Order: sequence, then structure tokens, then C-alpha cells
Amino acid sequence: MNTPKSKFSEWYNEITKEAELCDLRYNLKGFIVFMPWSVMSMKKMYAIYEKELEAHGHVPALFPALIPEGYFHKEAEHIEGFAPEVLWVTEAGKHKLEERYAMRPTSETAMYSMYSLWINGLKDLPVKIYQSCQVWRHETKATKPFIRSREFYWIEAHDAFATRKEAEAQVKEDMEMAEKVIHQQFAIPFLFFRRPQWDKFAGAVDTYAADTLMPDGKTIQQPSTHLLGQNFAKSFNVKYTDEKGESQYVWQTCYGPAISRIYASVISMHGDDKGLILPFELAPLQFVVVPILKGENKDKVITECEKIVKILLQENFTVKFDNSEATPGFKFNHWEMKGVPFRVELGERDIAEESVILVRRDTKEKIKVKTKELVAKINELKPEITKNLREKADVWFNSKLSHAGNMKELDTVLNKQGGFVKVAFCTDQMDGEKCADDIKNSCQANMRGSLYGNDELPLTNEKCVSCGKPATVYLYAARQY
Repeated sequence: MNTPKSKFSEWYNEITKEAELCDLRYNLKGFIVFMPWSVMSMKKMYAIYEKELEAHGHVPALFPALIPEGYFHKEAEHIEGFAPEVLWVTEAGKHKLEERYAMRPTSETAMYSMYSLWINGLKDLPVKIYQSCQVWRHETKATKPFIRSREFYWIEAHDAFATRKEAEAQVKEDMEMAEKVIHQQFAIPFLFFRRPQWDKFAGAVDTYAADTLMPDGKTIQQPSTHLLGQNFAKSFNVKYTDEKGESQYVWQTCYGPAISRIYASVISMHGDDKGLILPFELAPLQFVVVPILKGENKDKVITECEKIVKILLQENFTVKFDNSEATPGFKFNHWEMKGVPFRVELGERDIAEESVILVRRDTKEKIKVKTKELVAKINELKPEITKNLREKADVWFNSKLSHAGNMKELDTVLNKQGGFVKVAFCTDQMDGEKCADDIKNSCQANMRGSLYGNDELPLTNEKCVSCGKPATVYLYAARQY
């Protein structure tokens, strides 16, 4: 790596190229090739998230990627919100289609047309279905690999319940899943916000989202969850018959962990000047074994390295024996840049002492371990890597939370350190959008929302940071990707 992480934008461009995470040369703006090193990690992320969803009663399905235009028009607010971003299929071969097909920007309209056929009575509820798929949105902002593109990879869960109370409980469950997976296992801290009404998902009653920060202090959304209420149910006629024999509309939620964007957070939050640092469970390659060939007994060293590889493979770890002709120093730098959690070094002296040198990527600590104790030591250290990354990320993240009492302070804090800035605000209802626009124009910041589940209200003498009217809520401002 030639660029320090302190120059984050340049560092990010370099690491995505040098670590072979993606290739931008596909010659279609906003569309990139995800290369094996990133895909292997994202497959592991998918598996972890899917396991968590299924543990909470969700089941998988797959719906068509093309959505008839007529489905979109059933929910007017939804199509109005997504129309500028939709990519349309208009022809098949030489024939113009009678109806345009949308390339899936999200699947509410596709899935709920089927839910109306599947749900009849209480016995059919709740419905908790997810699919892991691609979606396409013609983003007009500058695209950046994994962070923002016109094709991205995610999971979307779509749930239907008999009551609003159950739907609201699902929002809380979605937040808990994000905490368990993204924070505890991927080591990415976040704040879970209730979005202002002017920034909610098109067609939703309320939108909630987990936002984290990138090293430059800008925010990036992780999963969002939407309380859809009965809006889509009424548009798509999704009903059930209750105990009294009366027809009722279902209550719905949807949840969207964007795996490719979360991956951007993982590589950005944990990486350093040398390259990637990855949680053990997400690393495509968990161990690299490097022979130290200095003496005459090179064949013996290689043989012993192969034994170490076999031991690790028997434990179902992913391992590479780097027996290339490159120097040990080159190998060290290369695999550190790729983010391999452990390096095992073995030379003649180590063989004589029946030991190996185990090097942690996250702390750079070198540990001499008896060969017979290697597996036990690794199992002891595995959880320490994620714990260390999480604690380090938490400390940095918390240092980026601040407060501003007026517009000048807000602009100063954002210029100095970025992050999330708590401000008193007149309202998070639609009437507050003008103040949000003023802040965006003056400070280049977006109002991310109020903390979910936080009942704290401003003091009675606090004024809106923008208009000066009595404040009713604390909102958090941040500059965003």
C-alpha cells in the first residue's frame, strides 16, 4: 500500500484495486465486477445473516427480477419515490413489449402480489420470507465500489402480521438482528435511527435505519427496516379473515441488509495503512503458512510446513501454503494487505524447538507456539480478533458523536471531525423538511433521524438549530455517502 488510510478516499480506491476486490473496467458506469476475494467474504456474510434470519422464523424464497409496470402503479407513493431510479426493460429481441418491466429496485410490488394469493386466514400468518438477491437502481450520485453503485447485493425480508403490535415488534427484532450480526460479528458500530417523515421509504408509515461512519467521518446506511402499516396491503389486497369471519388487511414490514454496502464498512472500518484487516469468520483465507528458508534443510522446512497446513485443514480452516519464490518480506506484505488474520512462520530453528511463529494481523503480535498446542492457541485467539476489532471501532465511533447548539457550531464540528452531531430540531414531521433543507444547504449535512427507542426530549427552552422555533425532538446530522 502506498497511500495512508488518513487519506481515506485515495486509500479506499487503492485497496479495492490492490487487494483485488473489484474491477471497474466493465465499461458500464455504476456497474462493477466483484472479484473472488470480496465475493468469498460476502458469501460468508450472507450465510451469517441468513442463519440469523432463519433463527427468527424467516424462510427463503426467490422472486423474479423483472416486475411488470402495472404492479408499481398499484402503490402511487411507492412508484413516485422510485420512478427516477428504475431501469426498464422495453424490448425482447426485435419486439417491443406491450408492458414495460422494471428491473427490481426492491421487491415489495413483486412479492405482495403473491402474498395476496397466499394469505387467506389467521392460519397463514405471520408470513416471514426473505430473499438474497441483486437489485438495480439508477443512482445519480457519484458511484463508488461497494459504497454506492447501480447494482448491489442484499437481503430483503418481507413480513406480514395480523396486528400493528406484531409489526412494530418486528422492527425491534430487526434492530436486534443488526446488533447481533453487524456489531457483534462484523464489528461495525452503528446508531439505529427513526428517519424523519420527509426521508422515509416511499409508501411506508415509518422508516428505521442503522447508520455507521466511514473513516472520513461521513455516514453510510447499513440495514433499514420499514413499518409499512397497511398501505401496501390495501394496494395489493393482502387480507386475512379474522376470528369473527371479517376481512382485515395485514400489517407489514420489510428489512434490507445491503451486504455489499456492509462489506464496504467492514473493509473501511478495520483496515489500516498496510491494507485489509478482517474478522476471522469473514476472511476468505484465514491462514497463510510461510516457510523461512535460510539453511541447508529447505526440504525439511517445506515438509514441516505441509504438516502444519494439513493440521489446519483438518480443523476446517482456510489455509494457503505460500511456497512461491518471493522473499518472506514480500509475502508478509502481500498477505497483510489482503487481510489474512493469521500468518504462520516456520524455519529450521522453529522445527528444532518443535514450535511455530504465529502472527496476528490485527495486532501484529508475534507469538511463539508449540506445534502440538497450535490448534488450541488458535481457538483461543479467534474470538479475540473480532473482539479487538469491535472494541477499537467502538472507541473511534464514540469519539465521533457530538452536540451542536447552533448552525455555526454544527458546521464547525462537521468540518473538524464529521460524525454524528445531535441538534435540537423543531419537528421530525413533514413540517421540518424546510429546516432540514436549510441545514443541507448551509452545512452539507443530512438529518439522519432520532435515536430509536430514545424517549429523551429537549428541554423546554431549547430552540430548533435552524429556524429557532421551540424544539420537540433531538435529531442527528451527518454528511453522507
